[in-house]
Amino acid sequence: MFDFSPSPNADKAVIYADLLAAADAITRDEPDVIANMANVAALIWQFLPDLNWAGFYRMVGEELVLGPFQGKAACIRIPLGRGVCGTAAASGETQLVKDVHAFPGHIACDVASASEIVIPVTLKGCVVAVLDLDSPVMARFNAADQAGLEALVTQIAPRIA
Repeated sequence: MFDFSPSPNADKAVIYADLLAAADAITRDEPDVIANMANVAALIWQFLPDLNWAGFYRMVGEELVLGPFQGKAACIRIPLGRGVCGTAAASGETQLVKDVHAFPGHIACDVASASEIVIPVTLKGCVVAVLDLDSPVMARFNAADQAGLEALVTQIAPRIA
């Protein structure tokens, strides 16, 4: 059994270092990709404040399909290039959106969402999933979140694909 206790008042660098260590510990020896995605989504939910959704969409054929997550029920299928997740998957680039209402084609699975960050998960040069975090707080995510989440995705990519 793992006991991860994030420090709520730590700065983002410490929070992300602890999150990466926890994700490494919990996924290192587990071969099941769905179990690993589920545990990483749960860790993100536990470690990062001010979220209303955190989870994965997996590439299945030519679309994204809902994977393990924490939060309210979500959109099940997202075409490539549509919304923040589809844009991240199609471009292979992180999408840091301070105001989702200003993002053309934003898909509102939860009307409470105000900001979002989506990080493509790549393996051998191909996008295999995206990590999606939503917040009810406008401009919740910044460059420190992007760096921390990109490091997390790089670390876990072989364990969730």
